[in-house]
Amino acid sequence: MEDRAKTIFGNSISQRDYEKALKSKRGYEKKFGDDTDKEYDVIVKDNEHIGDVLGVKNIIIKNKKEGEGESTDKENLECGCKDIDKEKGVIVGNIRMGFGHYRISMAMASCANALGYKPYWMDLNSYEDTVCTKVISSQNDLYSMGSRMSQKSKVFNKLVWEPMNYEGFKKLSYNAADQKKAELMSSVFKNIPKDIPVVATHVWPAQAAIHAGMERVVNAIPDNWPMALHLSEGSIHTIQTHNSYMGYRVLNGMDKERILKPMPEKSLIYTGHYIDHELVSNVEKDCEKRIKRFNDGKIRFLLTIGGAGAGMKMFKDIIKYLLPAIKKEKVVLFVNVGDYLNVFNKLKNEIEDLNDIGQTHFNDWEETKKFIEKCYDENLNGIHFFMHENIFEAVYCTNLLMRISDVLITKPSELAFYPIPKIFLPRIGGHEKWGAIHSAEMGDGTFECRDLKHVLQMIKMFAKDEAMLKDMCDNIILNKKYGLYDGAYKVIKIAVSKK
Repeated sequence: MEDRAKTIFGNSISQRDYEKALKSKRGYEKKFGDDTDKEYDVIVKDNEHIGDVLGVKNIIIKNKKEGEGESTDKENLECGCKDIDKEKGVIVGNIRMGFGHYRISMAMASCANALGYKPYWMDLNSYEDTVCTKVISSQNDLYSMGSRMSQKSKVFNKLVWEPMNYEGFKKLSYNAADQKKAELMSSVFKNIPKDIPVVATHVWPAQAAIHAGMERVVNAIPDNWPMALHLSEGSIHTIQTHNSYMGYRVLNGMDKERILKPMPEKSLIYTGHYIDHELVSNVEKDCEKRIKRFNDGKIRFLLTIGGAGAGMKMFKDIIKYLLPAIKKEKVVLFVNVGDYLNVFNKLKNEIEDLNDIGQTHFNDWEETKKFIEKCYDENLNGIHFFMHENIFEAVYCTNLLMRISDVLITKPSELAFYPIPKIFLPRIGGHEKWGAIHSAEMGDGTFECRDLKHVLQMIKMFAKDEAMLKDMCDNIILNKKYGLYDGAYKVIKIAVSKK
């Protein structure tokens, strides 16, 4: 196995940083072990939650003792691999770390399906018996805790969280450490056919696939702030914005003031935004309905909580502000709390009127889909809360709601790239601010509102001033003509054509 932590695109890592990377890996080995020599069963199963809409199937990696049936390891491996379509199959490699990476994965699966390919979902954070998942889960727990703490403590956010997300993840030394950790994740790809295309929506699946010898790996980089965190040498890197191309190409600022050797030209490709086929193909129709609803005297806002569960206080204040207009039937509010029932319970306990006008759509996926479908053409009132314990449903619910909503209220995460008018809440992590900047420049979102009073100002503007909504809808339609939202289609085409 090539040691990808010693040099990155021809740039040497210092011995001190390399030793730190080795130490980090040894720490995980001591805690979780090393299963890189182990054989795991490969099982293909239907995805019961989004399989019908995205055509996606799950790849399950398990110990033999937890596998299905009484067959031998060899028979199980052959059965699972045989079920993967080697001509039309595309693996979407991802992790459950927040909702953003899952959301990008859904866009990839959607566009693969629309282009006639068969997407296979491979979540490296779902294989509980593997070292791979144990390492990722421990990192995910730390990240979620940091996100929540950053919202509760301005001091922690300023001194720890913002610098880590903005400058810490930018360093080549951070990538070196990740490369060593990713060696422990490679076992999940060991028995996957090596020539199946892999589209990774987080760097760890890309790195793990490369370490395992996968031959056709595309690393779909999120965000709009160049960071060494996202590098996976050996794969083709795709990016969503022209703004970040040069920063990645020359690895700008990734080793202090040192001028680094650039990434090879063919290893970095601009594609545009990673957006689901269902959303891209209906841009004109959905924008037309948004303008019509405004002219009819009613506007719909969509408020979403991310996978880290932060931002509860801002949620409460926004809902309280909108309550009078909701009662007058001038505003409809959709609130997706993801898989956080505790967020809904806190809101209900602190806002008395929710018991009277709030309607819930909880853990009934078929009811949720039918309700949203009905809302395309029917009038409705009140506040509607959505909560689904299943991660697929929790994430994809927002995708469905975007089509029947007029304005999305969200932090500038991956949702910053979606074709719907947006009001941006305060970021969680310095890297996110560039998503808001890009969206504002493309004309489909506001600037980042760093406090409540600016958020409420924007809500009032959208509710009262048709020019705000119309301008963004016009820009979204124009952006589609320019191919801005075609990124996921292009990623899939790159993956299936790479030799």
